[in-house]
Amino acid sequence: MKISVQLGNVGSVKDSSGPLGGVTVVEFAGIGPAPFAAMILAGLGAEVIRIDKPASVGSSTVTDLFTSDLMNRDRRSIALDLKSPAAVGIIKRLVAKADGIIEGFRPGVMERLGLGPDDLSDVNPKLTFVRMTGWGQFGPLAPRAGHDLNFIALTGLLNAIGTKESPVIPLNLVGDFGGGGTMAAIGMLAGILSARITGKGSIIDAAIVDGVSLMGTMFQGLIARGLWSLERYDNLLDGGAPFYAIYRCADGNGIALAALEPKFFAELVSRLGVADHPAFENQYGRDTWPEMRRVLAEIFAREKREYFERLFEGADACVVAVNNFMEAELHPHMRERNMFEEVNGVTHPRPAPRFKDFNPTISAPPFPGEHKDEILEELGFSAHEILVLEGSGAFG
Repeated sequence: MKISVQLGNVGSVKDSSGPLGGVTVVEFAGIGPAPFAAMILAGLGAEVIRIDKPASVGSSTVTDLFTSDLMNRDRRSIALDLKSPAAVGIIKRLVAKADGIIEGFRPGVMERLGLGPDDLSDVNPKLTFVRMTGWGQFGPLAPRAGHDLNFIALTGLLNAIGTKESPVIPLNLVGDFGGGGTMAAIGMLAGILSARITGKGSIIDAAIVDGVSLMGTMFQGLIARGLWSLERYDNLLDGGAPFYAIYRCADGNGIALAALEPKFFAELVSRLGVADHPAFENQYGRDTWPEMRRVLAEIFAREKREYFERLFEGADACVVAVNNFMEAELHPHMRERNMFEEVNGVTHPRPAPRFKDFNPTISAPPFPGEHKDEILEELGFSAHEILVLEGSGAFG
């Protein structure tokens, strides 16, 4: 995303008319949900400045593999040693002109660095301070380590996903990105809107366990009404229903059925030629589900996936191929919607949601500290002051 920024006033100036044009966010580098939230905001036109760790600070770990990935796109970077008082001074100068910050450290870390909410609210009383963690800022598990799988396991969502034999790991989509980063981005927007109305900033406890639990609201309601079994693979939406399931075709590829409503189910059985089979007479008759599943599995196992794609082309039967990532990029629907963009030979999913009059261009993830000089100059540091800061160890 092309960037032309002036930090002299509250809200950046960016050479796009995006919906978040004029919004400035300072992001403390991390992995998983925090950079995902920042990517969402940057993709909608916000100016996001990422504070990275200098290469000379700390040692390389496996998590470093995830600190320079595609989610770091569309922002500028300055690398600072957060333990340096001079670096803390630079950050406070950045924050003074920002709308919000996103940090993903364990509770108490920002306070120990002198960058906690109390420290920064003195610098900018309108600041929205988003604290992105797995367990939250308080509670018995708050100081404990954890990853996506741990967080969703605690909420009950993981136990509901999978086969009768075992839960299945849904990548890190449910926790990190759904209940974590997406909720953090919503929290940031709500906090900025509140600050512009009231003049007061907000401290937002964006905990993955909170967000994932919220995502389970529908299922809690179904449980209360006796419409959802706690036994996995026994419900309409968890694979228990044979008409809402995945089947393997003759070539080993998958096909996804989601014919929940009777009209879609009728189209499904008509195209498959099983409308007169006794197992398909009562869609919701659970006693016929085992036989219905057996017949469907047998039918799909006879032909390659391509055959069924042609068979259901143009049909409202809710039958779609289970694509891999590469196949998804080539699908006509995805291509017509320009769902992907190639940047430096790497395919990126486009920003979402779409705005009618905003068509952003993705910029590649920056090298840590790539924009140090221009950011410092925009903050008003002189060439001499920058030299002093370099000697102080602020940049590692």
